[in-house]
Amino acid sequence: MSNSDPKQQRPRPGPWPPAPESSAMPPSSWAKRTGFRPKFSGETNASDSGQISLPPRPREQEAQPDLEAGRVRPTANGRVESVKAQVTTPAAPPPASAEKEKTVKKRREVDGIPKHSANGNGAAVPASDQPPSQPRRQSRNDEGIDVLPLSVDDDGAMARHSHLKYELRDSPGLVPIGLYGFQHYLSILGSLILTPLVIVPAMGGTPEDTANVVSTVLFVSGVTTLLHTSFGSRLPLIQGPSFVYLAPALAIINSPEFRGLNGNSFKHIMKELQGAIIISSTFQAILGYSGLMSLFLRLINPVVVSPTIAAVGLSFYSYGFPLVGNCLEIGAVQILLVILFSLYLRKISIFGHRIFLIYAVPLGLAITWAAAFLLTAAGAYSYKGCDINVPSSNIISEHCRKHVSRMKYCRVDTNQAIQSSPWFRFPYPLQWGTPVFTWKMAFVMCVVSIIESVDSVGSYHASSLLVASRPPTPGVLSRGIGLEGLSSVLAGLWGTGTGSTTLTENVHTIAVTKMGSRRAVEIGACILIVLSLVGKVGGFIASIPQVMVAALLCFMWAMLAALGLSNLRYSEAGSSRNIIIVGLSLFFSLSIPAYFQQYGISPNSNMSVPSYFQPYIVASHGPFRTNFGGVNYVMNTLLSLHMVVAFLVAVILDNTVPGSRQERGVYVWSESEVARREPAVTKDYELPFRIGRVFRWVKWVGL
Repeated sequence: MSNSDPKQQRPRPGPWPPAPESSAMPPSSWAKRTGFRPKFSGETNASDSGQISLPPRPREQEAQPDLEAGRVRPTANGRVESVKAQVTTPAAPPPASAEKEKTVKKRREVDGIPKHSANGNGAAVPASDQPPSQPRRQSRNDEGIDVLPLSVDDDGAMARHSHLKYELRDSPGLVPIGLYGFQHYLSILGSLILTPLVIVPAMGGTPEDTANVVSTVLFVSGVTTLLHTSFGSRLPLIQGPSFVYLAPALAIINSPEFRGLNGNSFKHIMKELQGAIIISSTFQAILGYSGLMSLFLRLINPVVVSPTIAAVGLSFYSYGFPLVGNCLEIGAVQILLVILFSLYLRKISIFGHRIFLIYAVPLGLAITWAAAFLLTAAGAYSYKGCDINVPSSNIISEHCRKHVSRMKYCRVDTNQAIQSSPWFRFPYPLQWGTPVFTWKMAFVMCVVSIIESVDSVGSYHASSLLVASRPPTPGVLSRGIGLEGLSSVLAGLWGTGTGSTTLTENVHTIAVTKMGSRRAVEIGACILIVLSLVGKVGGFIASIPQVMVAALLCFMWAMLAALGLSNLRYSEAGSSRNIIIVGLSLFFSLSIPAYFQQYGISPNSNMSVPSYFQPYIVASHGPFRTNFGGVNYVMNTLLSLHMVVAFLVAVILDNTVPGSRQERGVYVWSESEVARREPAVTKDYELPFRIGRVFRWVKWVGL
């Protein structure tokens, strides 16, 4: 018979001595609250009913420091657990307990954690601040996954934000912080410039139009970044033209009503895009500043963010390599160089900087551009009797028709953007004309602004764990989303073609460059504004051959898909529930839009648009064919966007399928009351110039 009294149970003889009673976790531990069953850590014994049974704890003799409070410990299966156990020492501890305590201290020193306790986000707290015997009040942070994901560097060592070269509020000097700020922007150059290089030629714009839009994008990106770091989330996040807006912009550009335009179709389509962006950005600003974003946060978890952002990168597969194939010796070399620098040469340091890893995109672009220039100058793409300036429809010679594609895509002197660009040009609002407001296009952009907010939520949380003392409060997050809406209104007024939002790649850049200073990003934004006023800079960027743009996008979109999936590390990635949800979301995000894009198109039909733009003309032939043309346009367009389908499937399944908070990876946001009492959190997120006092009575957008 088994005795129910644990005190009368004797340890079973054997080669393994029983664990000391002092190593047991208290009933208020993270495992007890979440109902998580450890399989490898050996902390508790889980019964079949899911209840955690614990042996009785010995009576505490005196208060001891909380050695493992908030410590993140990787388990055998790769998961990370946040242990908040109160380690106590009996009056006469056995030798095994003393040895274990010594091992814990040594392990904490190896991890870079001070001997005194630490809070849930890795910030050191003196042991004297811990209450001796008063029970700790359970906060909302403890209900979710109170986990600080550790960043693993290339040497396999775990690191926290304390290993950054410059942290959030550091400002060592103008020269070093300026150099690091320029480096920060140069490392994400592809994310800033590639979007206008795609949409402007699709609108029928000239190389001069492309140069003007690029300069406008640089100017608006600098201004909105300054606004966001000062009055938004205050995290070192760069604002720019996100790839989230690229697919709906291409769908609007290829709308049926724009196909028969004569004359300057660029300005006409740009004004339509401006109107749609202004309305959707106003909706996003209301979503943030009204406090609705705080309610919307309950539906957004890593299981939702991961497939949604991954679908953004995967959705452009039809544009990437099909365009690279027009000049393989240039495009394929571009892709291989970026892969070589970012993967095989990433550990090589020059003057203490991993040049190849940080500048993989600019270096690959510069080398490929130089090689293409030499080939063009050597006459490799010059064919006798053929002129690249003659339209293809007027070419009579079969010899020239055969080589016109290689001349168009391989030569670097076909673009006259540098010659046509002025030395000084100031981007000004409404430079393309008065925006045109159309409700159906605005509705599509409003839905996309929700997807963009989901992207920003994941970026805020991931970047805060790298650079800040605690994650932002829901009020700070709502404030950031609201300011992103106002920033997109500015982008619509200036005419960038897309909205302004947090660049997802920025989080990866912070981890690679180890630069988390807010001042560095702000000085870099000022440098960007100055460069935008030099018209030749925009012309130089606009002269990048289209094949090189597509090759860079192959790398950028692949990295974007991987960054989206990396959000699963905040949840139980091995859970069958999460695997099925993410798998279904990704599959349907590719399959359902393919059905809409292929519906009503015969195999032998002669499309007037290039093959890589055919997925975005679905509004004219989709399966929705009601008597209301606007409804048909909205439904056919939205359900042909991969990210919209992925978001709908993920948010419905994740919020209806049962699962624990730990399994779902519920994002942990700091409590407003706790944040106001901690000086470090206040300095990280409080608005400057005492503006925060105005919002103290507005809890949903304050600290």
